[in-house]
Amino acid sequence: MRNPMFVYDEKLTELIVDYCRKRLALDPVPLDFGGAEELLDTALAGLMTPGGTDPETVLGIFADRLATAVISCDSPRFLSFIPAAPTKAALLFDMVVSCSSLHGTSWLEAAGVVAAENQALAVLADIAGLPAGAGGCFVAGGTAGNLSALMVARDTASFRRAGRPGTTSRIAISEEAHSSVGKALKVIAVEPFVVAVHDHRLTGAALRAALDADPHADDVVGVVATAGTTNAGMIDDLAGIADVAAERSLWFHIDGAYGGAGLFAPSVREHYRGVERADSLVIDPHKWLFAPFDCAALIYREPRLAKAVHTQTAAYLDVLHDEDNEVWNPSDYAIHLTRRARGLPLWFSLAVHGTDAYRDAIETVLITTRQCAALIERTAHVELLRQPELSVVLFRRLGWGPQDYEDWSARLLASQTGFVTPTTWEGEKVARLAFLHPNTTIDMIEEILATMA
Repeated sequence: MRNPMFVYDEKLTELIVDYCRKRLALDPVPLDFGGAEELLDTALAGLMTPGGTDPETVLGIFADRLATAVISCDSPRFLSFIPAAPTKAALLFDMVVSCSSLHGTSWLEAAGVVAAENQALAVLADIAGLPAGAGGCFVAGGTAGNLSALMVARDTASFRRAGRPGTTSRIAISEEAHSSVGKALKVIAVEPFVVAVHDHRLTGAALRAALDADPHADDVVGVVATAGTTNAGMIDDLAGIADVAAERSLWFHIDGAYGGAGLFAPSVREHYRGVERADSLVIDPHKWLFAPFDCAALIYREPRLAKAVHTQTAAYLDVLHDEDNEVWNPSDYAIHLTRRARGLPLWFSLAVHGTDAYRDAIETVLITTRQCAALIERTAHVELLRQPELSVVLFRRLGWGPQDYEDWSARLLASQTGFVTPTTWEGEKVARLAFLHPNTTIDMIEEILATMA
């Protein structure tokens, strides 16, 4: 007798597909709310039973009680943290990936997946100006990408340093590096060499001065630059840092998890000068390249170096590694082994819409960001803190203290006007707008600013 869990159920299929169809058709996507734990506990009480529960009941609980307790990061009014705005094509193809039980661990098991993902990675490598042969894999997010790349930096240190002295490896980072970078260094037992920065931007001059002043600078084996800081959307001096990295044989890693997508936009492309010299680069398509979670691109200038570090060996894995033919196993380029085919929704959407559509969508976001900054400068009760470089706007409401910002944020969400959380800038609580959705309009921003009057 066949197990009923593995038998096609037409009624269940229609139930789920109908829900997905309605969710995809929402225009605009509502913000919805977070949820109180006790209310969610009540909604879920008694749901797990020995005999199961009618799927219509379960889906109803999800749709009415659980989904509405999640703030929709694909709403054009989600302006906190770094939002997400997957294309409809990418969302639909993510359903195909799930329905097909696709994964992308090795060439032997998933050659079609690997070939398609590599095509998408090649688009990103090309837009960054990396040489032919650059490549890598898709990982879950920037955290996994940074960790995987910095493992390669650490383990290739002796080759890079060509026998120079030093027993304790350190990697240079700025005070503005993403929190995942510091966490990654802790995991791989590498000390951070923190470089003080002026105006929140790591420069080649600051890195060189810090190394020159440190008596143990030979222990520094790599440097991490940021292409789009999360808090302010700033890009480090990539060209200057690349010069120092070349002079001292440092591994040059660029964390472009959020801001790397700006490479598609001609209006800001000059800010990325030097990105083409990176040894490793992370760009998260689930942020500003309109892919679903969880999708981060990890690209190496010389993938063979990463393969030497990350390839896992075991008797049952020998079959994956063909000594006669060079095959591409995504499991060889990051800390993972089994992995979902997380790059395919991006691949499908890029192929369907074309790279020009991505360029235009990113430029639209940048235009809205600049319009927002100009609006703030014209508005009496608020003050722009700095001109935006990418798509983050920092500003203050004159006369407000920390609690005023917290209360205002709560009121915005309660009224569904926007999801805007404050941040800290140079020791002061301020307001922050993170633009990512091409359908966020300046009218929405005017509405938000009016609530501060």
